[in-house]
Amino acid sequence: MKPLSKNDWLNKVPEVTLSFWIIKIMSTTVGETCADYLAVDAGLGQAVTSIGMALLLALALFGQLRSRAYTPWIYWLSVVLVSIVGTQITDVLTDKLGISLYVSTAVFAGLLAINFAVWYAIERNLSIRQIVTPRRELFYWTTVLCTFALGTAAGDLATEALGLGFTLGAGIFAVLIAVTLAIWRLGGNAVLTFWIAYILTRPFGAALGDLLTQAKTYGGLGLGATWTSAIFLCVILLLVIGAQISVGNRQRLTY
Repeated sequence: MKPLSKNDWLNKVPEVTLSFWIIKIMSTTVGETCADYLAVDAGLGQAVTSIGMALLLALALFGQLRSRAYTPWIYWLSVVLVSIVGTQITDVLTDKLGISLYVSTAVFAGLLAINFAVWYAIERNLSIRQIVTPRRELFYWTTVLCTFALGTAAGDLATEALGLGFTLGAGIFAVLIAVTLAIWRLGGNAVLTFWIAYILTRPFGAALGDLLTQAKTYGGLGLGATWTSAIFLCVILLLVIGAQISVGNRQRLTY
């Protein structure tokens, strides 16, 4: 195996592999289930949950931005916390402020489009393979937060407001992800198809989370937020440990 150079370790985002997508989808589901568990089952309420998770996210992102290279446990901890905070943002807007899911979905879509436009105008590059400067990383994490908030709103819009239900909603988003993958396989633009798939995994994860946790009388499987969150977090933990070990081995080969 050819040793990696130091420059190969400047990028702060993991390689897009099957493991990447598994962790990403599970983290989106955990964001939905953990937010519900903390706010409802644990009795913390949306206000305490939102503030607490926002503080933890700030600490995780501080560690992520301070790191000099991709560190799996810091990166994926940040993603899971972004997922929870993104869910809470949409829930507060919908449940506490009474803002329509149509409005919140449109607003988050607009914010995401603006973020992409500004990012491209300044950097001329939206590839996650080139997250090699602090400014690009800030654009990246702002984009990630927008995708999670948008995905939560779009998922709730599809399954609740439009009445598709959890099973059909999850199925539709899964098909859209598969179509995006097929387009990439057929030669579609890698950056564009990546971000489309990344955005779609959030509403898919949200719909999947509701399908697994909601009571059977509401169209779910009735597993509950506690068990679903625990199982998915264990799988994420195992995959992240594997990634951390792999990164450590590669760094030893480099030096």
